[in-house]
Amino acid sequence: MAIERHREVERTFEVDPGTPLPPLVDEGGVVSSVQVAELALEATYVDTADLALARAGVTLRRRTGGSDDGWHLKLPRSGDSRTELHLPLGPAEGTVPEGILASVRALVRDHPLVPVVRLSTRRIEHALRDEAGAVLALVCDDEVRAEQLPGADEVLEWREWEVELVAGDEPLLDELDERLRRAGAEPAGSASKLARALAGRLPPPQSKPSAKALRRGTAALAVRAHLTEHIARLHGQDGRVRSGEPGSVHKMRIATRRLRMALKTCGPLFEDDATTTLEGDLRRLGRVLSAARDAQVLRERLRDLVSTQPPELVMGPVGVLIDDELSVAEQAGRRNAVAALEDARYFRLLDDLDAFVRDLPVTDEGDRPAHRVLPGLLRRDAKRVQRAVKHVRRAEAGEAHDAALHEVRKKAKRLRYAAELAVPVLRKPATKLASAAKEVQQALGEHQDTVMSREFLREHGARSHAEGLNGFTLGRLHAIEEARAEAATKDFDRAWADLDISRVRKRLGG
Repeated sequence: MAIERHREVERTFEVDPGTPLPPLVDEGGVVSSVQVAELALEATYVDTADLALARAGVTLRRRTGGSDDGWHLKLPRSGDSRTELHLPLGPAEGTVPEGILASVRALVRDHPLVPVVRLSTRRIEHALRDEAGAVLALVCDDEVRAEQLPGADEVLEWREWEVELVAGDEPLLDELDERLRRAGAEPAGSASKLARALAGRLPPPQSKPSAKALRRGTAALAVRAHLTEHIARLHGQDGRVRSGEPGSVHKMRIATRRLRMALKTCGPLFEDDATTTLEGDLRRLGRVLSAARDAQVLRERLRDLVSTQPPELVMGPVGVLIDDELSVAEQAGRRNAVAALEDARYFRLLDDLDAFVRDLPVTDEGDRPAHRVLPGLLRRDAKRVQRAVKHVRRAEAGEAHDAALHEVRKKAKRLRYAAELAVPVLRKPATKLASAAKEVQQALGEHQDTVMSREFLREHGARSHAEGLNGFTLGRLHAIEEARAEAATKDFDRAWADLDISRVRKRLGG
């Protein structure tokens, strides 16, 4: 059965047991408030033994007693809203449906899920309607009883009011907020009922460093913030890859690459060999993700190229050949990517990334001010690009020249990512450097795309000829891609002149 997904916009308030719910009509277009249900809800929340979901602001429960009986997964809150996924109850009480678990597999990994809290809620639900009878919001008056599992000496009990928008808007939520506060309610001190039930077992949430803290902080602080951001992106794309969401493989590969590049650039800040295993595992994951993405990019590029050709010059089923060959490769790559995400090696990589960021193994250099340390790291990466460009100038035309340009692209990408890591600290100089390096990278990315397309066209052109088929169009497309490669090389020359490594060193103080 398909997963239901919706955006939930709500606010929760703590209230004393004897406080009556105030009248809420005449607030934001509300003309009537009607009690629509009195429910006895029973919910069992599951998590890993170390509460990986709860620590990430995620709740996963099996609830009965309401109109939406089933499994509920609530993703981290953003302001007043959060995304909720729902699946009906399955035949096995303790088995979490794989379909809903896939969204948080990057957090759960291969660790078992166990019951952690049981909640019993007596809920009185009121519908706030406008003059046309449309429900603007639901107001729930909840009496909650919570016990930690497998068994706790203490049972927590409290009362809360919950306001969830239906057809209403944010201004209505603000007006109801003010009215409930005047009646004696206070904004809930916990992000969810589960968080309140787990009080004492959850560590305090880690706040994101402010811009000022990053500018004035250590290199370790800047690196930790950067790694934390891209680990979160890796986690987010994991579930999207599993569900086959378009573009997710590409985005996950980018997160993987950014993490690996950050570890390489910041290597001098870490203890010896501290990143060797992580870099290797990230490289391995990136290669698996690349297969599906590369086939997709090549297929889209060649399809677009064929579509621009005059019909009389498209001889034979060229479009079908491209679609059939590369669709199979893309699908196989995606299957391999999903399989890799179920491998224990991948789960251990996620564990190792968490441990690395938590206990960042920096040397004394990492404890120095970031604004003094990061320029040196950027200069090192800029020199790598410069050396790679010198190899291009010496390389012979053909495959050796293409390979040398590809190396420059990789080095320029590393420089760009390093500069973006440094932007919160160095600001304008790092922003300009990142932009200039991106221009070099993109020009050479276009060139590398032609390398892949020319290889495909040459191979299939030769195969068509051997099979007695007409290879004219494939040869024509190859010639067009050769011209594009030459244009990309000229774009690279211009971008490289704009980058001007000598000016980079001057801006960065070296």
